[in-house]
This record gives sequence, structure tokens and C-alpha cells, in this order.
Amino acid sequence: MPKTYLFYDTETTGLNPCFDQILQFAAIRTDENFNELERYTFFIHLNPDVIPSPYAMITHRIRLDQLKTGQSEYEAIQTIHQLLNTPDTISVGYNSLGFDDEFLRFSFYRNLLPPYTHQWVNSCSRLDLFPITMLYFLYKNDALIWPETNGKVNLKLENLSTLNQLAKGQAHDAMVDVEAALALAKKLKSHEKMWTYVTDYFNKTIDGKRFQQLPLAFESIYAPHREALLADSSLGVDKNYQAPVLCLGRHLHYKNQWIFLKLDEENLQKTTSDTISEHTRVFRKRFGEQPILLPPLPRFLEKINSERLELASQNKNWLKEHPNLLQLICDYHLNYKYPPVPNADLDTILYVNSFSTPAEDDQCRQFHQADIQTKCALLSKFSNERLTMQAIRLIGRNFSNELSNPEKNIFKNYLENIFSDEEEKNPVDFKNKKHLSPKKALEQIASLKQTPLDNAQLEILQELEEYLTLSFIEDKI
Repeated sequence: MPKTYLFYDTETTGLNPCFDQILQFAAIRTDENFNELERYTFFIHLNPDVIPSPYAMITHRIRLDQLKTGQSEYEAIQTIHQLLNTPDTISVGYNSLGFDDEFLRFSFYRNLLPPYTHQWVNSCSRLDLFPITMLYFLYKNDALIWPETNGKVNLKLENLSTLNQLAKGQAHDAMVDVEAALALAKKLKSHEKMWTYVTDYFNKTIDGKRFQQLPLAFESIYAPHREALLADSSLGVDKNYQAPVLCLGRHLHYKNQWIFLKLDEENLQKTTSDTISEHTRVFRKRFGEQPILLPPLPRFLEKINSERLELASQNKNWLKEHPNLLQLICDYHLNYKYPPVPNADLDTILYVNSFSTPAEDDQCRQFHQADIQTKCALLSKFSNERLTMQAIRLIGRNFSNELSNPEKNIFKNYLENIFSDEEEKNPVDFKNKKHLSPKKALEQIASLKQTPLDNAQLEILQELEEYLTLSFIEDKI
């Protein structure tokens, strides 16, 4: 079956994929040559347990009234899940693996849908145009006109779109951004050899083989330590988004991660057994995802200045000459576990939980296929208490009148913790970040009103302030 590409974009209530939600989804499906086949766009109702970030709302400029015309989140997320899981679909966005894809995973999770199948089931896979564009900037610079801010390249899609005439319309409108991403992909794909090389980094098998072909720097008791040139946007334009790295090995707990030590750190040789976290920096690599590992060949290394390369060489030799300290560094990073958050809200523990069982998957399928009355009857049938509570929340968000009185009280208590002015009651996610409360959102609005804004942004803030006050503040009086 021929592959199709699904170019997509989301606009959201904020930056936290656990507690925020998608408000607008847009997508264009194309054939393998990027000829348009279908397009989709819709707004999504604001969930009762979501407090929109004022910063996000004045960025994408979606009005609250527009959301009233949208679909319920449950209906919309089921549609999105079907689109991304259509067999042989390659889902594509701009910074999608860094943002949109994580929003989708948590949206699928709280709506009792498989959160990972779009990555590999039915020959589905993913691409992210942002790191691809970053590599074109470095190694195929004539492919585009590159926007600059204060004399430095700026790879924001809206700036690339304006300068290269990719799409017309307001930036941060989901469909405009999709059209820009599609036009960008067409320009990049016209350089066929480069396109094939960089997109293969998102093929898990090819990426893994390329890792095995990286040159060996030296060996220790932990592993053969391969060296590479790592490309990642977090390194910044001043470093040309790149750094020389040394593979420490495979993580001992998170088996899909390989750990790479940044070699051009000035204080690396000051590392002691007590200062490993302070003087070392590592990157976590999953095959088929960014960061990207380039072989340390002259044509790639020429983008790093001689001082950084010399420092990396010295640090590599120092590690080789201090095997006991290298072992401690490996011990620390290969055994490092994310700090547990025992009170993390149940909708946020996607990465903490083990994968669902076939029996649990079957229970969720039955739930989705049932009418609303049968859905409510199935609440007591889940074998997993988390699934029962998530299902109560799902029905509470989308069909609140259908819950029984005890279930309504469960959902009401959950909402009251979100709306509370007492911070200790506000839910936290698996990173221990708090859910935005109405009080905090109103404080942010007051702060934003003191900054330069246009009339439309001021109207959006005023609407949001009225919504928060009427919905959450006056209810308490």
C-alpha cells in the first residue's frame, strides 16, 4: 500500500501536555509526492478542567466564542487518532516531536486510546521538519532564504514562511501552519539526496544501524564508547546546534535510551565523584527521534570552531586516562531515574505506568464502541482503578449529566482541586508541575495588560478574564 503523509498542526491552551488541551487541529493528507488528497480542520470545546494560559491565547488568538462551535474533545481526539493511525501514514509537523506529538499522546491517554500506535503500528511513522530544516541550514544552505533576528538565524516556521512565501495568513492558525509546513517540505524534498539522508534519521532501524557504524573512540568496562557529532536545537545557533559527544552506553532502566556525554564542556575535567551532575551534560537518544547523530567526518565537523574541537579532544583523552572517574560518570547517568512524584495526577502518569495489558485494551475498545448509557454501566467493569477514574473524568468532561450522583461527586471534587486558591490542592503532573489555577491565570492577565499589546490581544484577555471570573471566582462567592 502506498505511503501517505499527514501534515498536521495543533493550537493549544498552553505548554503543558498533561494539563492543557488542543483547541484547534488542522491537517492535510498528501500522496508520496506531496500532492494534496484531503484536508481537515476543526476547533475543540474547552474542557471544564482546563484553565487556558493567557500567554497562549494571545499568541494563537483563538477566541472563546470560536470554541463553542467546536467538537467535544472526546469526539475530536478519536478523529485525530484515526487520522494518524490510518495504515501507512507518515505524520509530519514542524517541531511536532518536541511539542504536538506529546500533546497527542497525553490526549490519547486521558481519552482511553492507545497513545503510541501512530508511531509504529500498521506501518505508521513520524517525521519532524524542524530538525530536518536545521540540518538543511547547516549543510544545504542554498535550499532556502534564512530569516535572521539580531544578526542570527531564526528557524521559526512563521519567519521561514514569510521570507520564502510558503503560505499566506495569520501565523499560529493551525491550517496556515500546515500549509507552510507542506510548502517547506516540497522545497526541501526537491534536494532528493539530502532529503533521503536526513529523513532516514526518523527510521528507527536505519538510525540504529547508523549508530552502530559510528567510529569507536575507546572501550571501557561499560561499553565500546562511540563518538559522534550530535545535532539538537537545544544547543542553540551560537554553537550551530551541534556538539561532539561520546556514547556512555545504554540506559540501565530506560532501555530505549542511549546516553551521550557532551565533550566540549569547559569544566568537564573538574569533575569529581561529588560533582558529576554539576560538571557533565548528557543527551538522551531514542532511535528514530531527535537529537540526530552525525558521523564525525570533516564535512560535518567544519561547522564547529577549532577551539571547541580541541577542547573535546582534550576531554576525550582525559576520560580515557581516568577510567575510574569515567566509570562513576557512567554509573551516575546510566542509572539516573527521574524523581518520583507520588501524588502526580492520574491523567499525567503516561510515562510512569507500564504498558496496558491486552485485557485493558479490550475493555477500552468496548467502552468506545458503546453508547453513553452503556459507557456509564461499564465504569464498574474496568479491571484497573486508574481506567475507571479516567473514564469517569472522560464522561464528566463530555457527558456530565449522565454520571450517577456518586460519580458526579468524584468529578466535582477533582474540579474543586483545580479551581482552588490553595496551591497545595492544585494537581501536579509527573514532573511535579502544578495545574494552572484560575487565580494564577488572572494574575497573569493583569501582568500582561501592563505590556505592549494590540487591540485584538487586549480583547482576548478581557474575554478570558470575564470567563474566569464568572466561571470560577463568582461561583465561590
